[in-house]
Amino acid sequence: MDLKTKALTKSLWVFHMSTASCNNCDIEILDCLTPRHDVERFGIVLVGSIRHADVILATGIVNRNCRDIVKKMYEQAPKPCFVVAVGTCAAGRGIFHNSYIVNEAEPLDKIIPVHAYIPGCPPKPEAIIDGIVKLIDKVNKK
Repeated sequence: MDLKTKALTKSLWVFHMSTASCNNCDIEILDCLTPRHDVERFGIVLVGSIRHADVILATGIVNRNCRDIVKKMYEQAPKPCFVVAVGTCAAGRGIFHNSYIVNEAEPLDKIIPVHAYIPGCPPKPEAIIDGIVKLIDKVNKK
């Protein structure tokens, strides 16, 4: 593990990328920042720009309208950058699997590399925090 990767596991800067979602996962991500769950005590900070992100939390399905935008945003992120698919829609298109809006799109992991999946519709804040901690453990073992 290089110094840059080791340093980023101590304090993750997270960018929230919402594609075509129903916003339930977005609400749960914001709930992680409230005083009840307080992810900042683990060094996890939500940032407003993809250019400052260590981790991308992706929610929602990737349809044909946002596919190129997702690719472009991932390319703008500094490397190494880890991607976490939050919710069933980001992990496998969920209830929209056979709908007309996603027929021409691919799953998120076919568009950009995904390093961790957090299942649930929507996943609870505890599951999101657990998923990020497992990602940190996975990176530390490399």
